[in-house]
Amino acid sequence: QVQLVESGGGLVQAGGSLRLSCTASGTFLRINGMGWYRQVPGEQRELVATVAGESTTNYADSVKGRFTISRDNTKNTVYLEMNTLRPGDTAVYYCNADIKTRSFAPFRPYWGQGTQVTVSS
Repeated sequence: QVQLVESGGGLVQAGGSLRLSCTASGTFLRINGMGWYRQVPGEQRELVATVAGESTTNYADSVKGRFTISRDNTKNTVYLEMNTLRPGDTAVYYCNADIKTRSFAPFRPYWGQGTQVTVSS
């Protein structure tokens, strides 16, 4: 059983910072890409940032220059450093990882339970 557990969300004032963490646990062989998505009630889940391999990153235009994604493969953990937060960043943030659980199985996407980030004006 594979689980992704997020932490680090909360309430912050505009201009502030938060750091999200997500750790994969359970039995698996390998993790490929990892990333963060966010969702506002009534809207579709949207990509925030992804990291493949050691350092190939991709960001939504709305967060470029403010957010930084990184990963520690020794800890099976992905981080999202969020700076200069805006009220528009308010959402539930979800961790995602493509994980192989068996030798002949394909990589499958797994999701965390989500962590709330609220930015007040």
